[in-house]
Amino acid sequence: MKIIVLGAGLVGYPMAVDLAKDTDLQLSIADFNENALDKISKNHPVKTILKDLSEPEYVKEIVKDFDMVVSAVPGFMGFQTLKAVIEAKKNVVDIAFFPEDLFLLDELAKQNNVIAISDIGVAPGMSNILIGYVDSILDKTEKAIIYVGGLPKVREWPYEYKAVFSPIDVIEEYTRPARYIENGKEVIRPALSDPELLNFPDVGTLEAFNSDGLRSLAKTIDSPYMIEKTLRYPGHIEKMKMLRETGFFSKKEIEINGIKIRPLDLTIRLLFPKWKLEKGEEDITIMKVIVEGVKNGKHLRYTYDLFDQYDNLTRTHSMARTTGYTATTALRMIVKGLYKRKGISAPEFIGKQPECVEFMLKGLKDRGVIYKESISDMNNFSL
Repeated sequence: MKIIVLGAGLVGYPMAVDLAKDTDLQLSIADFNENALDKISKNHPVKTILKDLSEPEYVKEIVKDFDMVVSAVPGFMGFQTLKAVIEAKKNVVDIAFFPEDLFLLDELAKQNNVIAISDIGVAPGMSNILIGYVDSILDKTEKAIIYVGGLPKVREWPYEYKAVFSPIDVIEEYTRPARYIENGKEVIRPALSDPELLNFPDVGTLEAFNSDGLRSLAKTIDSPYMIEKTLRYPGHIEKMKMLRETGFFSKKEIEINGIKIRPLDLTIRLLFPKWKLEKGEEDITIMKVIVEGVKNGKHLRYTYDLFDQYDNLTRTHSMARTTGYTATTALRMIVKGLYKRKGISAPEFIGKQPECVEFMLKGLKDRGVIYKESISDMNNFSL
């Protein structure tokens, strides 16, 4: 089977390396970055295609000779790229975190007889799968909470943060209004709002804030309370709020000495070198998913904990592992015929099929990404 990965960045590259280990897959990767392509072709059995992926027509042309597609383009290109792949009638798994509603492409995917799994990373992605799974077990889901963050292992002033995926998408987390569900209704709050301090055994104290990470869960899961919060080292919220409220993230042009610029473009040029996760620089990924509800009259709490670190053996960043290996495992799941649903699938749809959840968890465990499950009977103690 012929597979192509679109994008050779922080996550696309490790996904291609992972898939290249399967001898029954013929793998190619496309990107406009010649250096990234040269690096992968010298070290792994992967064919490379040097191409600008920002044009949908180019994407259609590139994917036409392949059986399946993995989309790992930046979020601002994600929707148009996914649409182009579907129009080319190719099955696809997609990790791009785009702002558009993924279900806008559902009818197109069904018409073209395409299996398209979107948002299939760590969160959204595995977080959705686990919530979908527990929701299918419970008689009634009452609460679903996601805490997730990717962080550098070493904290360095001034930001104590490194971008473990597209930095542009990181800034979106600080500017896009956060949606969550409370009392069965959608609530919209500013990003970076409602801070919490939480302790994690492997890391210590982290701060959590509202971010727009529920995505499809807000529509597909019937629960009166659902929220996602992003995790950072303490102090990060205040710094990002200061930049945002001063206007550094604004896309509206301003004039300086007769030259018009967007403040965001200047911010990107200044911040990204400081946020760059360098080769060999270690990172960690932390996620806690909590789902509560009723089953046979019992009030149960399911908790899934993830703590993952940079892999020194393969020199793969943790966020690339936890995001990318989720997508590559989902691709293998489709290839093996375990998942056959046509149209756009949010990850929680996978969670409705226990055999698919088992496949995903095993595939990730085989690659060292381990989710620890615990189940509590809430009737036996008070909060």
